[in-house]
Amino acid sequence: MSNKQTVAIIGAGASGCFCAVNLCKMSNNYDVTIFEAHSKPLAKVAITGGGRCNITNSFAQVNNFAEVYPRGEKLLKKLFYTFNQNDTLNWFESEGVEFVTQDDNCVFPKSQNAMQIVDTLLDNINKYHINLLLDHKLINIEKIDNKFLLSFNNNAKKEFDIVLVATGGANPEFLNIFENLGLNIVPTVPSLFTFTIKNQTFNDLMGVVIEDVSCSIASTKFKSNGPLLITHWGVSGPAILKLSSYSAKYLKENKYTSNLIINWLNINEDETRKIIQDLQHKNPKRQVLSIHPPKITSRLWQYFLLKCEIDNSKRWDEISKKSINKLVSTLVSDTYKIQGRGHYKEEFVTCGGISLSNINSNTLESKKIENLYFAGEVLDIDAITGGFNLQAAWTTGFVVAKSIVSKFS
Repeated sequence: MSNKQTVAIIGAGASGCFCAVNLCKMSNNYDVTIFEAHSKPLAKVAITGGGRCNITNSFAQVNNFAEVYPRGEKLLKKLFYTFNQNDTLNWFESEGVEFVTQDDNCVFPKSQNAMQIVDTLLDNINKYHINLLLDHKLINIEKIDNKFLLSFNNNAKKEFDIVLVATGGANPEFLNIFENLGLNIVPTVPSLFTFTIKNQTFNDLMGVVIEDVSCSIASTKFKSNGPLLITHWGVSGPAILKLSSYSAKYLKENKYTSNLIINWLNINEDETRKIIQDLQHKNPKRQVLSIHPPKITSRLWQYFLLKCEIDNSKRWDEISKKSINKLVSTLVSDTYKIQGRGHYKEEFVTCGGISLSNINSNTLESKKIENLYFAGEVLDIDAITGGFNLQAAWTTGFVVAKSIVSKFS
């Protein structure tokens, strides 16, 4: 009979699979089984980054963890001393994966194929004889003496010494399992989503990208910047996804109806006015339609002229001061009503989950239930787009593996 500790990992996503592999790399004293509710392991990893897998970020432009981790920043900053983005790249490079870092600091496999990351993890799962059981949805956990009795949707019941929950963004029904065990739950709400704007003239600009805007939610402190994409349903792009992450709970409370303010040049009013006045002074006899700020596309400029009721056939020297003021105001604080969430198909992230107050911040073990651990998005941690969510998964998965080995060695 084996004397190995039995470990159940609930969820075959990034954090669960990474924990399982590292646990077996570190020690051969564990018999590990991964349970996945769906029919495919690592399904989200396979589609992240448009199927290229934005595995992490270089963090070169991150000055404050709260900028990229709206929830859980203090915990992750602490855990990064154990396993950070460089450790992630070193780990996968030791498995033969090469990487490239883009200008925006997002890191991808050189192959540009997410399946290289998926296959690397699955190969290790096979190498270490880790059990992987698909179509096993957890429906209950009981702690009986020093053992966990797990019940699944297919009537299977299995007993384990140690349990890691790594299910990603969990629904309220699943989280009830842990609330019944006495853990505190932070209600989950969607994060990383696009905004619906029902303005046909604006929506007709679909496909227009402005590389550096700033945007905010009116009457709040929520603000972000970066590229913005106009879509047939509203707005998307990194600036919007970041803003949705920062304001996720606020927008949920307001039923996803708030005013979005866009600063199209991402500069202040005085700087914007100077740009417009310079265009006017240097091009007095040119048509206003033909001369515009370099960052603004021709289609978008034509839209602004129409919105400001400026005849685009007029010359710059024919534009009144009042029209200039209106144009400057539009460029600095263009306002649109958000009328619901759009659907960003490549990523879906939730904020909320298992409250961090339940968790030992050094080990990610439950403070209330010994040998019960949590990793990844099931915790109340989440990030903006750019590889930060996956890095949180790698970090928390590794920390749990190390914590278990340290505890039982």
